[in-house]
Amino acid sequence: MERPELPLPQLHAFVVLAEELHFGHAAARLGIAQPPLSQQIRRLEDKVGHALFTRASGGVALTPAGRELLPAARQSLAALANGLSAARDAGSGRAGRLRIGFAASLALTVLPGLLRTYRDRFPGVQLDIHEMTTAPQLAALHEGSIDVGLVREPPTDEPELRFRTVLSEPFVAVLPSAHPLAAQRTVRIAQLADSPFVLLPRTVGPTLHDRIIGLCTAAGFTPEVVQHTVEWQTVCALVETGLGVSLAPASIRRIRLKGVAFRTLAPGTARTHVAVAWRANDHNPLVTHLLETVSQDPSDEHRPGRRAARPSAGSRET
Repeated sequence: MERPELPLPQLHAFVVLAEELHFGHAAARLGIAQPPLSQQIRRLEDKVGHALFTRASGGVALTPAGRELLPAARQSLAALANGLSAARDAGSGRAGRLRIGFAASLALTVLPGLLRTYRDRFPGVQLDIHEMTTAPQLAALHEGSIDVGLVREPPTDEPELRFRTVLSEPFVAVLPSAHPLAAQRTVRIAQLADSPFVLLPRTVGPTLHDRIIGLCTAAGFTPEVVQHTVEWQTVCALVETGLGVSLAPASIRRIRLKGVAFRTLAPGTARTHVAVAWRANDHNPLVTHLLETVSQDPSDEHRPGRRAARPSAGSRET
């Protein structure tokens, strides 16, 4: 037997009357006249098939059927109120789950400040963080498995994606401490021509890889890459062993290894860029709010996470 649906306005009228036990008081609380309230209760009783109230001295009293219905009616109204509130929060970007991909090196720069600022503004949003290099991030954005990416050296041939620069930082030379160039305060890229290189493979960050190779080519040589590895921390560890040298974003200086020297490039015009990436057709308010959180000006010294890119007080570039 099919159960009749109970309209929520009738349930609301029933709960208010059950709490007031007086038609006049309930009607005033609902902001309606008594006849419409009586009609709502009568229609609800018709659907239930039993009377919900009986006349009592000075008002009404719940029948056994009414007492049985009251907890369920309150639960239904509460569930609706909670659902409406959750829907409003999700629609406005105050709640939900935001999936963010990020390149590991950005944990040393823009990521901590960005996440802290976003969480302060939208504490009801669950952040789902995924560490991945640039190429997998771009694939994940296309697949829809992440909503936003933080990538280094964004590509220019991704019409379905949008990019906004959030950080610009110089490249530095990464040298074994025993390397002859480590005795210098600054290094010209051309001076690295005779040294083997340790680099990230092109498959994980094609634009960044090509950028580094391009810097070497502009300096008059093609680097001899003796080892590829997907993490900058591993690059530094292999440099420490004397396997080779590298060119890396300046934030990598925060990876402290005794046997590694980081040296400023001269001239210091070579820079690498970090961008937030998202789908061009994505109108998710969670994404919109994240974009509002990040600075559009890569030279802004107060953008989220900027301080993390600087060595701590009293440290030196070694």
